[in-house]
Amino acid sequence: MVTSVRRGPDGKWIAFSSGRGNTAPFAEGRWERLQLTEIYRIHPDGSGLQKVTNTGGFCGSPKWVDDSRHVLAYCSTAQQTMDLRRSSPDSGESRLVSIDMTTGALTDTPAGPGVKMNPSPLPGNDVGYIRKGSTDAGIYYVSGSRGPRGLIRAAAWSPDGKRVVFHRRSTPARPPLVKIFSRNPKYELSLAGLLPVFSPSGKQFLIMASVPGAKVAALKVNTPETGQSEVLYQDKTRNAFVGGWSPAGDKVVFALGGFAAFFDGFHSEFLKPGDRLEGGAQLAIINADGSGFQELTSGEDNNAFPSYSPDGNRLVFRSFGKNGQGLRIMNLENKAVTTLTSDYDNFPLWSPKGDLIMFARQTDGAYDIFTIKPDGTSLKRLTNGKGNDAHMSWSSDGELIAFASSRMGFKDEVAYTDAPQPYGEIFVMRYDGTHVEQLTDNQWEEGTPAWEPAVADRVARR
Repeated sequence: MVTSVRRGPDGKWIAFSSGRGNTAPFAEGRWERLQLTEIYRIHPDGSGLQKVTNTGGFCGSPKWVDDSRHVLAYCSTAQQTMDLRRSSPDSGESRLVSIDMTTGALTDTPAGPGVKMNPSPLPGNDVGYIRKGSTDAGIYYVSGSRGPRGLIRAAAWSPDGKRVVFHRRSTPARPPLVKIFSRNPKYELSLAGLLPVFSPSGKQFLIMASVPGAKVAALKVNTPETGQSEVLYQDKTRNAFVGGWSPAGDKVVFALGGFAAFFDGFHSEFLKPGDRLEGGAQLAIINADGSGFQELTSGEDNNAFPSYSPDGNRLVFRSFGKNGQGLRIMNLENKAVTTLTSDYDNFPLWSPKGDLIMFARQTDGAYDIFTIKPDGTSLKRLTNGKGNDAHMSWSSDGELIAFASSRMGFKDEVAYTDAPQPYGEIFVMRYDGTHVEQLTDNQWEEGTPAWEPAVADRVARR
């Protein structure tokens, strides 16, 4: 990743931030990856590349000052980039610094607390910058004055410092499905909600969503044809986590629990297996009209991500418990549970053909996609690249798999993206892992794709 390229006033050097040569390690106790970048300089003709800083953490957005020797930038530790990437971080800290581009020395530029970014030198030795946070977010100046307020993502000042143009984040209401650009003309992309799952008919899809006045996520069903979005189930104390539809489309299976890794911002850490239990999480089933709710599991195990077999008689799900982890298969007639795998596995999905179960496994420092037969044989690894591959979805014929991947790396400094996984892109491959095709390529998070059965080769994503 190379970003924030700035040419010096004398035209001799270009300053930029880059993560070249750095890995993207997992955050402590998390599955998201950290961004490590340093400040570099290079001559305009491409010669004389020099690494200026060596913080071992993150430094970005260098801007030259008039002496053509120093740049302003913002820096933090690598772990703090977890919070920097949120639109309204409630913790974390970044520094505004002046960097001597000859010696690499860093000197703090006095500014207020919190997450600060996008520093720009202004006339009169002033510095404008953006502060992110849940309160008093907006544009600030080292001189003490204030600029525009709100969730501002980027800003640029006129040469005289009297005017500023900026981008302020907004969240307008939108229809359940919004068609968006696909870099691959073979596939149509639409923007949906969090973890969309289409019904067998393709006329409706499930998402997880917040409900005004509630502290937990609800299970919603959206109908694109009418534009309606209705709550299918909401618990008083537990988050509802999307699962899947029955083959007949008359029932929905899902999970209920805390799921702090998804719903608690970046506050929760999972440093040992027991941290994943969270007091237990249960599988539940409900009729598509909202009636007939019942819980399928009980106890302290954390059970989630249920998926129906094509005949509707069994469920595959993942479980964390005192007696182990991995994938389990439940017989819906007698509720008997058998062990399918015993590794760190997640997101199981039964193929529409019934012959395979797809899942993500943490291995070799990343998540990759595997398939296995329902009887536990023929384990096959489909992906083996850099970064994480996960959040998969089968096409309705079972021939193709859509998935999210971080293999393309970070495309921008995380503070500008306002997304927990700003490296995600959507890919499609065949069921055996061959013929991989990329559908998206931008600096935003693209995740949790779902196939829409009613329209051939249409993929909805978060």
